[in-house]
Amino acid sequence: MATAPRKKTRKLEGHAAHTKADIRTGLPGHCGRRVKITFLGAGSGFTHHLLNDVLRIPGLEAVDFALVDIDKRRLDLMDKLMRKVAAESPGIKCRITSNTDRRKVLPGSDYIVCCVEVSGTRCVRWDNDIPAKYGIDQCIGDTIGPGGLFKALRTIPTWLEILQDAEELCPQAIVLNYTNPMNMMCLAAGRTSILPVVGLCHSVQGTSHLLARRAGVSIEEMEWECAGINHLAWFTKLQHNGKDLYPTLMRKARQDLAGKPSDPEDKWDLIRKDMMIHFGAFITESSGHLSEYVPYYRKRKDLRKKYMGPNYHGESGFYANEWPKWRKNAEPIRREMLRGKRPCTWDRSWEYASWIIEAREKDSPFRIHGNVMNRRYGAGPLISNLMPDGCVEVACMVDRGGIHPTAYGKLPPQMAALCESNMRMFDLGAQAAIERSVELAVEALYLDPLSAAVCSPAEIKAMTLEMFKAEKRYLPGYK
Repeated sequence: MATAPRKKTRKLEGHAAHTKADIRTGLPGHCGRRVKITFLGAGSGFTHHLLNDVLRIPGLEAVDFALVDIDKRRLDLMDKLMRKVAAESPGIKCRITSNTDRRKVLPGSDYIVCCVEVSGTRCVRWDNDIPAKYGIDQCIGDTIGPGGLFKALRTIPTWLEILQDAEELCPQAIVLNYTNPMNMMCLAAGRTSILPVVGLCHSVQGTSHLLARRAGVSIEEMEWECAGINHLAWFTKLQHNGKDLYPTLMRKARQDLAGKPSDPEDKWDLIRKDMMIHFGAFITESSGHLSEYVPYYRKRKDLRKKYMGPNYHGESGFYANEWPKWRKNAEPIRREMLRGKRPCTWDRSWEYASWIIEAREKDSPFRIHGNVMNRRYGAGPLISNLMPDGCVEVACMVDRGGIHPTAYGKLPPQMAALCESNMRMFDLGAQAAIERSVELAVEALYLDPLSAAVCSPAEIKAMTLEMFKAEKRYLPGYK
């Protein structure tokens, strides 16, 4: 079913199978050249973790980090912290530069890591509270739904300017995007930029480990396949020594949904468990996020009471209430790291960025799951029953030649239909941001599964226009 480079890989069973060894075992060889990595939105929580990961690459000899953020206070603090991290990583020739102007540091970049947050926390209450007036209850609201759409409308114009600058100043760079809304960001890039862009999330890695734990098997021995779209990708195969693990997972899920938890520490995550029972496979993203991608669970108070748990398990307004606190608390935590009151280095994580860099620099193939355009010129879509001009999340091989998406084939029809319903909303949402079109934005929310489950088209239009009015300062050029 899959296509991948014919080169020896490490413990890779099946076209989308992983083992823990893929995440934790260092690759042989050395990164002989000096590598330059530019972090955009360097004040974000990702930068520290990703830079720490890069400095844990075996055989890395020399690296340049360029940090960019328009918030100079956050940038200066991150610069100091990263210099401390680098100083605690002896044996690597590390240079760090910082600038509020990306154009001054982009030249020579081999990799661009995008973690930008346009408008910061200033719109998060509008993104949550205006839809709530119309009966639309969101948990996260940053990738789909009204909140996700308006984050895309604010972020994508800046994102496309970044890509234009990179095409001019470092056309050889690979762009690694961590900014949400992932699907619309990558879709807009795929439609407008010639640069190789891959969207990176950690939901596939995290969920595969979660499922191994719930099934009571070793992650190193579990064979699995996963494909779909970001936050709505399906584990279509879960096996251990040739045995299907789904009967065990289904039995435990039914217990949990009946109010008799199979594991008291794992009594929530009910929406993913319910979707698995009814649609036949487990989905990658938390129940809170997932509840916004489907029309079933958030539209009535009784359903929310039955299926929602705390925080990421579906809590109403969770992200809008908590994210400003997380951002505010980040600075004192970073200052404690600088003063030596907290550790500032740790073991390498499963975030994909450093593994991509290592695989390419050493020409040692490594498998990730990335968000890429579904089209393959002359060979058909990667997922054959999803829209070709959309963005999908599939297994990708990485080597010296870059990132090579693998073909999955057909998703089971009920799974493909849910993905396709989201992709049609993303299609119009991304295009609305590219064209800065209010009309397309309204039409995108007509197709949003949660909005459509709660509101009439007239109500959706009124809500969208109210959000445009409230956020006008952060949406320049929209007509």
